[in-house]
Amino acid sequence: MDVLHTLAPIYDENSKVLILGSMPSVKSREYGFYYAHPKNRFWNTLSRVYNEEITDKLEFLKRHNIALFDVIKSCEIIGSSDSSIKNVIPNDLKPILDNSNIKTIFTTGKKAYDLYNKYIFKETNIKAILLPSTSPANSPKGIEERLFNEYKKIKEFTDK
Repeated sequence: MDVLHTLAPIYDENSKVLILGSMPSVKSREYGFYYAHPKNRFWNTLSRVYNEEITDKLEFLKRHNIALFDVIKSCEIIGSSDSSIKNVIPNDLKPILDNSNIKTIFTTGKKAYDLYNKYIFKETNIKAILLPSTSPANSPKGIEERLFNEYKKIKEFTDK
């Protein structure tokens, strides 16, 4: 099924890092916000990394100079399955990069990383840093600690 990305990017002029997923999940599209599936570990992981409870996600992102968006503007996808993604049209990151302080880009998961490198890197010339997926579909033993240890990298760039 053809799916169009409907979530606006979250950033402001102070954003220092951009975190890119592949395409919002069915639940995120339903709720109208990033990483909205109740079992997705994204917000819990960031809460742990910054050692604070996240009560207002937008306020949290702005306070820590974190921008959020996705690599894909539209694609064919079955449900929320990254492995089913075909016929990708990438998002244009230029408006975000031109109007922020972003110097570092992270991708959440291998699909986002591969698609960023295939479609967008040549435009931004910013090497992406691959982070493990926080999706409930990615649940190997020890994933909570691995996510915490990998996502701590974000804090290094936002605390400068």
